[in-house]
Amino acid sequence: MNKLLYRKLSLDIIYFFLAASLSIALIIWVIQAVNFLDIVSEDGHSLRVYFTYSILSLPKIFSRILIFIFFISCFYIINKYENNNEILVFWTNGIKKISVINFIFKLSIFFIIFQLFLSLYLVPLSQNLGRIYLKNSNVDFFPSLLTEKKFINVFKNLTIFLNSYDQEGNIEKIYINEKLSNNSSKITVAERGKIQKKNNQFIIKLFDGSIINSKENNFYNMNFKETEYNLTNFSPKTVTHQKVQQVKSINLFYCIHDFYKKQKMDNRICPRKIESISEEIYKRTVIPFYILILSLISSSLLIKPKSNKYLKYYKFFVFFIGFIFILISQIGSKFLTQNLINDFFVLSAPIIFVAIFYLSILLKTKFKLKHL
Repeated sequence: MNKLLYRKLSLDIIYFFLAASLSIALIIWVIQAVNFLDIVSEDGHSLRVYFTYSILSLPKIFSRILIFIFFISCFYIINKYENNNEILVFWTNGIKKISVINFIFKLSIFFIIFQLFLSLYLVPLSQNLGRIYLKNSNVDFFPSLLTEKKFINVFKNLTIFLNSYDQEGNIEKIYINEKLSNNSSKITVAERGKIQKKNNQFIIKLFDGSIINSKENNFYNMNFKETEYNLTNFSPKTVTHQKVQQVKSINLFYCIHDFYKKQKMDNRICPRKIESISEEIYKRTVIPFYILILSLISSSLLIKPKSNKYLKYYKFFVFFIGFIFILISQIGSKFLTQNLINDFFVLSAPIIFVAIFYLSILLKTKFKLKHL
């Protein structure tokens, strides 16, 4: 009988967690997907690229909200059991409060493992795949981004200006400025031009114009009757260098190891400052363990105050404490100082909080060793 009760409790928490997390993740994804529309409207990528890139952001969204949804799930289900007097079934079957608290505490370990899988592996992988996919994708909507008598900056280091342009891709009077380096550039002007697609890539065919190369104070001019301007050598402005959120976790650990061992860090796998790397490792490895303390906080709903008139305030207090610890988990990385002793305390904070809170629960429940 006891196993059935524990099974029902765990399934209720998991089902509510899945329903709430999927709903909230979908809402956040839709809002974020609207922001990603710039990929199409300003950078000229296709809708297929847009949807693929947007979907690859889902693991990150789910990972960010997991700790909060877990606390809400435990709090809601335990409160529901209390309000519907379903919790009495546990007590009538001889199950002690500390035993139920221990069960929820053990259940939270499953969520920790799942969160670690997301943050350590799946999220960096999906974020990096999104970056690479966007980098290698074509600017399929390039013709639709061109506007008459307006400077176009779709690609990095390339500016295009058109005097007139029609739906068939014909151009009258075109100016192209390509930045080659900090002190050199190439300017191409032509009387006429036409946008064509060749091997799934856009090119601009130019007629009757000239090319001016400038380097420091030297200028070189060359006229042409007909030439092609290949756009495949330019990357869209959306493509950036690899961010620390997209770096493999094992590489970040190597960076931290080299830093504390006073060794020179490899710039190929340590693309950011040590402060950014430390914060990212904290988010991936430490925040998931705050799930333990949140499981104990939500379970403390089972320990009612002596007077029922304080019950409503007690529930609010428990929820408030849970919210405070979620906030602490998110800002904890700001206290990392690259000092070994200080950082050790920050990294071990969730375990310290668990030990203190669990000890207070034991004292409140007047536990016996056989119930642990």
